[in-house]
Amino acid sequence: MAALVIAEHDNVTLNDATRAAVTAAIQIGGEVHVLVGGENCASVVQQAAKLTGVSKVLHADAPVLNRKLAEAMETVVLSVADGYQALLTPATASGKNFMPRIAARLDVMQISDITAVESADVFVRPIYAGNAMMTVKSSDAKKVITVRPTTFAKTGDEGAAGIETIDVPAPAVAARFVSEELSRSDRPELASAKIVISGGRGMGNSENFALLERVADKLNAAVGASRAAVDAGFAPNDYQVGQTGKVVAPELYIAVGISGAIQHLAGMKDSRIIVAINKDADAPIFSVADYGLVTDLFQAIPEFETELDKIGY
Repeated sequence: MAALVIAEHDNVTLNDATRAAVTAAIQIGGEVHVLVGGENCASVVQQAAKLTGVSKVLHADAPVLNRKLAEAMETVVLSVADGYQALLTPATASGKNFMPRIAARLDVMQISDITAVESADVFVRPIYAGNAMMTVKSSDAKKVITVRPTTFAKTGDEGAAGIETIDVPAPAVAARFVSEELSRSDRPELASAKIVISGGRGMGNSENFALLERVADKLNAAVGASRAAVDAGFAPNDYQVGQTGKVVAPELYIAVGISGAIQHLAGMKDSRIIVAINKDADAPIFSVADYGLVTDLFQAIPEFETELDKIGY
């Protein structure tokens, strides 16, 4: 038997989260195949074929798959599911949208957001906002899994997989894409950035986030926010880091004016280095920080910006 990874992509470029899902599939054992479903996505197929550890790429190309709607993805995945013991995809917005439908149709439980593979049927996943880790053993004949991409190594590009074109069945439900509104930025994407600087309720208002944005531009960093800051209207929803936002694991995470509620920690505690700036010495964020600065952020951040200027950033 083999494992099938459903690729995350934008019809042009393979998302690095797919590489993490491939690593998880390799650890499960057996052959690893990748399904690329989309429209005019031949370039993604070629990228997927180079992934280390992948022996076959299934190419499903049709207009109905352009936006990878849950109903369309369900149909195409189920059309090939019989040949696989495990179906995996990254735990992204797209994967979280269509995988529950597939699990329901297969009448199996979904194993969500795994962070480790212990064997072909034993997995580790976070619970209680990441405060505890659960080891799950599944007796289902077919495993339906979403993979937390920040906790698995990204497989390389040393493969040479074969490519097979498959038919795309018509979706059983006539859902269609209408429109989307996306925020655009020259900064790195939050979930994949190597440096993230995030602000919390302590920023005071939305105008003060400009302090963080200037520093982010100098460091080529992404800007994040706590849920408290987003709920207060200080930052847009796509900045939110945490249990109900984005999970990040950058090389450097700078938390500014963030107290450190468990919901926020769940989204950033796997960062390699965590720096916390907060005037409250008892703030929970300091319990996970590698470096902590107890001071007024409105003094520290301008001074930080000045020092960056001095060394040429």
